[in-house]
Amino acid sequence: MYQEMTDIVNLNCETNNTEHGTKKISKDQLIVRRGQRFTVKVELTQPFNPNLYPLTFTAVTGENPSEDLGTKSCFGMPDRIQRSPSAKAVWKVELEKGSNPPTGSLNLTITPPADTPIGKYNLTARHRDEETLLAELVVLFNPWCSDDSVFMQDEKERQEFVMNERGIIYKGSGNYITSINWDFGQFEEDMMKICLKMLDVNPKHLANAANDVSARCNPIYVSRVVSAMINSMDDCGVLEGRWSAPFWGGTIPSHWSGSYPILKRWYNIGCHPVKYGQCWVFAGVMCSVMRLLGIPCRVVTNYQSAHDSNKNLIIDVYHADYGVREKETKDSVWNYHVWLECWMRRTDLGKDGKYDGWQVLDPTPQEKSDGAYCCGPASVKAILNGETDLKYDAPFVYAMVNADCIDWLCKADGTMVNIFSDTKRIGQNISTKAVGSNTRLDITDSYKYKEGGMEEQQVELGLEEQQMELGMEEQQMELGMEGGEGTTQRLQIIQMTASFHFHKYPCELKRYISVPYICFYF
Repeated sequence: MYQEMTDIVNLNCETNNTEHGTKKISKDQLIVRRGQRFTVKVELTQPFNPNLYPLTFTAVTGENPSEDLGTKSCFGMPDRIQRSPSAKAVWKVELEKGSNPPTGSLNLTITPPADTPIGKYNLTARHRDEETLLAELVVLFNPWCSDDSVFMQDEKERQEFVMNERGIIYKGSGNYITSINWDFGQFEEDMMKICLKMLDVNPKHLANAANDVSARCNPIYVSRVVSAMINSMDDCGVLEGRWSAPFWGGTIPSHWSGSYPILKRWYNIGCHPVKYGQCWVFAGVMCSVMRLLGIPCRVVTNYQSAHDSNKNLIIDVYHADYGVREKETKDSVWNYHVWLECWMRRTDLGKDGKYDGWQVLDPTPQEKSDGAYCCGPASVKAILNGETDLKYDAPFVYAMVNADCIDWLCKADGTMVNIFSDTKRIGQNISTKAVGSNTRLDITDSYKYKEGGMEEQQVELGLEEQQMELGMEEQQMELGMEGGEGTTQRLQIIQMTASFHFHKYPCELKRYISVPYICFYF
């Protein structure tokens, strides 16, 4: 139980929320952004003498909060706290002008660090032997803070990709691009509660709540969680996908025009999936959640979008010769596909900032990633340069915009003949809404170099090397021996050949790796 050590606590919610860009979310609940200070006025019941009786604070979030996990921070004025040597995300407090310590009237500024986990916090204060709950607040990502990993420098872009509640999503075909208006509604009533609930019911949280909350300091982690939670394939996600009629028991995907009705319905029916969504609906809903949490994002449409199911960067189409059974394939090409780009640093890929910036995240359930139906974040810069060996899901994303389409004729003797190759079909007119206007911005050049140019050839050479290395890693051998010690054993390794076939060059380069015949005697 808390004892009252204060007569008055003024959280200055309206002023703080205005300064933190969260006033549209709430005027009554304190919602702040990490790395940015907020003000609190406290009237203590006794005089404040920091040399005799320091004022100490504790900020906690999640279950079993811990300094080592960054989910508990102890700090004070003066700050004489004995912390764990491995304490993370330490908050700080300062005494501001206008304070009158002899009367206990204090104007304080409190700053959550730029790497603190986002979410709900309890902030308590202790003076002498009394402790009180100062605030129940929410901390969000901060694209205005240069120390935050979602920092975005341009104010016009921040207004577009974080604060704009209205958007445009492109559909149709590459030859006839159409658009729809979308109401993201990230600042609608209860959106904060809904989005935090989404984080709390994700499978990682249910498996280990303490570690999940700790990892919410990282937009890479949070974006993967949200990507998985927007679809309902392997969790209690928001939307159930359906790509053909009938749409009984739900809403036809084309009838949705905004995210809030979907998220509100999901929340009200006990976190059961809402029926139904398709790619643009999944992306629109995820955009709303990410903007609410403070991660800059935009909706992107790719025309002639490939779905490569086996990571060979090729869309295989099979045609059966006369009398031959049709060969099935999971590869496909969609007339368009919609995903999300989120803005963040990728320190997990290097400290030089090479892969910072826009990252592809796709909440439409297509393939599993680390056991869950999510995709990304995949660095757009990495995709442009064909670096498909980087996290997360880079081969799949690369194929969506730059796969080759190969038509094969399946012969009766089991062989397949390449009858047609198309290197230009995939990835056309990649589009998003322009900053500050309702015009279409073509960002195809951000994903792929011009066909046939020197840069594209360099990318293809790099991909060839990556595929060869991957193939060699996958050549594995398991040995089993029968008989006891002292018996004679013979091991025979049959020659095997791994072939890698790359189609973007006229000579159609082939590489072969051979393991010769070897006999071992034991």
